[in-house]
Amino acid sequence: MTFDSWALAIILVATLGLFIWGRFKPEVVALGALLLCALLGIITPEATFVGFGHPAVITVGAVLVLSQALAAAGLVELATRPLGRLTRYPLVLLGSMTLMVAVLSGFINNVGALALMMPIAIGLARHSGKPPSMFLMPLAFGSLLGGMTTLIGTPPNMIVSSFRLEAGGQPFGLFSFTPVGVCVAAAGIITIMLAWRLIPRRESQVSSEDLVKVGPYLTEAVVSEKSPAIGQTLRELKPQDVQVLAIIRGERRISAPSAFLHIRGGDLLVMMGESEAIEKFTTAMGLVMEVQEEDLKAELLESEEIGLAEAVLMPHSILVGKTAIDTRLRDRHGMNLLGIAREGARIGTRLANTRFRPGDVLLVQGNRADIYAELADLGCLPLAERAIGLAQTKRRWQALAIFLGAIALVAGGWLSASVSFTLAALLMVVTNVISLRRAYAAIDWPVLFLLAAMLPVGLAIESTGLAQLIAQGTMSLSTIVPLWGMLAIVMIVTMFLSDIVNNAAAAVMMCPIAIGIASGLNASPDPFLLAVAIGASCAFLTPIGHQSNLLVMGPGGYRFGDYWRLGIVLEAVIVAVSVPALLFFWPPV
Repeated sequence: MTFDSWALAIILVATLGLFIWGRFKPEVVALGALLLCALLGIITPEATFVGFGHPAVITVGAVLVLSQALAAAGLVELATRPLGRLTRYPLVLLGSMTLMVAVLSGFINNVGALALMMPIAIGLARHSGKPPSMFLMPLAFGSLLGGMTTLIGTPPNMIVSSFRLEAGGQPFGLFSFTPVGVCVAAAGIITIMLAWRLIPRRESQVSSEDLVKVGPYLTEAVVSEKSPAIGQTLRELKPQDVQVLAIIRGERRISAPSAFLHIRGGDLLVMMGESEAIEKFTTAMGLVMEVQEEDLKAELLESEEIGLAEAVLMPHSILVGKTAIDTRLRDRHGMNLLGIAREGARIGTRLANTRFRPGDVLLVQGNRADIYAELADLGCLPLAERAIGLAQTKRRWQALAIFLGAIALVAGGWLSASVSFTLAALLMVVTNVISLRRAYAAIDWPVLFLLAAMLPVGLAIESTGLAQLIAQGTMSLSTIVPLWGMLAIVMIVTMFLSDIVNNAAAAVMMCPIAIGIASGLNASPDPFLLAVAIGASCAFLTPIGHQSNLLVMGPGGYRFGDYWRLGIVLEAVIVAVSVPALLFFWPPV
């Protein structure tokens, strides 16, 4: 082994360890690995940042914008309306929703498809009298299955396509993944329906009503005429660990009052917080305690202008790792944090100082006109359906025409996927289907940085000869394992990596090795690359293996160990179905 090979092997092992540890964000780890390779001369200065302009990275960003545009146009709500008739048949509803999200995932990115379907699934689950946990895990798994069916369904497919191009061939087409992908997705959906009893059923889900049950920490207090608070704004008062949720001024009720509203004598403040914090604040401000309630009453919190919203924290949210105080939710975004649910359990105390985690379900209070836009900017997914405006309805068919036109251009070979879908994203903005602000917000920047950083590292695995060395070591198995067995090994190893690290990173690491193994067997690299694509999408054993799994963890009330029971069955079925399908549709010789 050369110095470059040894150094890169050590960097990859360290990178994998940091991915598993989770102390640093994946994109930070990937960028660190890229820069270390550049400093050691493993990657040339010219090749260090080529990933940031790579077609796979551009395509992923464009597809994310298109996904948001289609959602803004109301196309998903239109497509899912018939599901409401199936609430009396939970198992049929389960299969129908899983199929629906799988179909959507083939065209609008699997995480985007899940984000669109989750609020609908939760609403239908509650209407059917079943816990959301019965439907959300199948929905997450269905989004992964559907992502296997087209080039744009998931980032690993685009990565695999780019490695095929680098190996001297042509990139995979838009529907090159479809024959095998449809077989795998169909087998997976059938397995989910047959093995539905393995899905955890958390009967006591935390609803918005539960989230506002904060015990004896809701207080009403009157501002006395001698109070030092008179004439000051809520922002100037800066009550620590206390939120003023409403002010009752005579006959007028002001829900979620502005931070710049001046306090008057006789105002009745409705406050939420720790009992000690409330006592300290009321004493300092000369407030007269009136009532302590067990639960918040919705009529105190909502009005024509002010409402409540329930949302789940996306993995890329800027809130992750921070507290409500750190982010100044009230001052900057005009929202009060009323409750947090984590893994199905409510966190009822010290909300302002609780550090947010991906998958947390938040209950917030804010202006009805702005609250959903603010949540989107923060990287939160609302868990309630919103009405479709007349303007959205008018743009519905316009958005569909742009999207289908982009697909036709790629499928017909007239434009590359990166150019066609970027053009479509631009048209969505120019024609006002989606605002520029929402387009920027739709892009999952951490994923793009991860891809851009890992792609040059993946190419270095091949250029340094490390992939060939690993492949040669694996070739010793070929004397006792048939070719189909080698395909299965590549897929299973990729599955294992995908369950513990980001699936895009797993694909980048495995593609050069898969090409090396195919070369050693004098076989076509295509089935081995597709085996990597399938394995990278099979992150069914843990919630950290894929964003989709993490996204449903909070709303479904799942625990870390809930995923593997259905997941291990699903992965076994996928290996059994996909290997013969690969040999049939993509003969290795």
